[in-house]
Amino acid sequence: MHGRLCSQSMEHNILQNNAVDMYQTYYSELPSIPPVERSSCHTVNVYREPGSRRPVRSLSWQAEGARLASAHADIDFMRNSRSLQFSYIWDIENANAPELVIKPPQPLLDLQYNPRDQHVLVGGMLNGQVGCWDMRKGGEPFGVCPPHVAHRDLVRNVLFVHSKTGAEFFSSSPDGVVKWWDIRNMNEPTDSMIIDLVRLASETQSINRALGISALEYESTIPTRFMVGTESGLVIGGNRKGKTPLEKLPSKYEAHLGPVYALQRNPTFLKNFLTVGDWTARVWSEDCRESSILWTYSHRTKLTDGAWNPIRFSLMLITQWDGCLSCWDLLRRRSAPIVTAQLCDEPLLKVRPHEGGQLVACGSSKGTIYLAELSENLGTADKNDKQLLTHILERENKRERILEARMRELRLKMRQDRDGNQPPAEVDPGVNDRDLEEATAEYMQMVNELQAQQKSL
Repeated sequence: MHGRLCSQSMEHNILQNNAVDMYQTYYSELPSIPPVERSSCHTVNVYREPGSRRPVRSLSWQAEGARLASAHADIDFMRNSRSLQFSYIWDIENANAPELVIKPPQPLLDLQYNPRDQHVLVGGMLNGQVGCWDMRKGGEPFGVCPPHVAHRDLVRNVLFVHSKTGAEFFSSSPDGVVKWWDIRNMNEPTDSMIIDLVRLASETQSINRALGISALEYESTIPTRFMVGTESGLVIGGNRKGKTPLEKLPSKYEAHLGPVYALQRNPTFLKNFLTVGDWTARVWSEDCRESSILWTYSHRTKLTDGAWNPIRFSLMLITQWDGCLSCWDLLRRRSAPIVTAQLCDEPLLKVRPHEGGQLVACGSSKGTIYLAELSENLGTADKNDKQLLTHILERENKRERILEARMRELRLKMRQDRDGNQPPAEVDPGVNDRDLEEATAEYMQMVNELQAQQKSL
């Protein structure tokens, strides 16, 4: 009897186990959920200037290779020492020493690779001259412009322009002049333009009224146009082929309260450009000249430089005075940065992303270059990103145009009300003459009465 009960309970348990598949995968028909994004930015290498600690003034990546050019200059502290004039070419795989030492006659404020020839560089110097270097020939320049045709002030920016020969570049300076050069003949500039907005209607423009230039922008797909950022906070669009001053400087944007430190077009949406100045970074559209369409909040520290990521075109890379690199993604979040990385304690002055998208070079005020690596989601673009960013920019552009039209209507209404409440009075030209005659007659009458009284006495 006891054995029969045991066999029945065992049979019941076996049937139960057969009814329930303990290895069954539940919810297998549901689609897989992508993992949660983990955005990050961390330092992968550090390059220190040998022998001194001058601020990094410029960074430039080689077009095809793993080299980085850095220009160093201390504007506030100058000595006639040859060792304080060098700039460097770094191999990013070797942080122990620079691969090549650039030896200019004066300290460089900007040093840029030629996108058509990866061995040629051009630079702008502290005394206003510009020069050219060939890495295959060493660190000495093979061409420097004479002092009498150079800029009157230091050269902050040099950029190569699109040409058939690939040998033309242009430069800008706080003296308010933009000059075009050809590296095959550096004896004189091929063209120049004065950034003078005071007398655009006249044919003559004066360098005495020119606006100091602090940033320069050029897009090779728009070969005749360029943009400059000024020390007064204006961004001015230029046209090299313009015939009159009004055609040469057709557009103006009141961007910032102080100097414009960075100016760059979006690599995919060329009508939109980024500006960095005072405590904010702003995204502008060429169709809206009164206000930017997107902007960051006002930071507690000064912003020093900014650039678009060349691959993830919705990502803005901003350097700050407190040593932080902040990454703003317009598609993920516009109220705050996605990632803020503290790279160092001293101010970061320059930022330049690599064309691959994930490496970012940042230069500090103590001559140190920090190579940071972004996470994969910050350095790559998805297939729907272009369409999504197009919708965002078009919506913000439309909103700003509606606000501009509304403000124009309000200003027109205020002008009409002011003119209507104070109508101009019609003055009879004969009134003043009659008053003068009456006053003269009254005065003569008083004089005659006084004379009569004196005779009677």
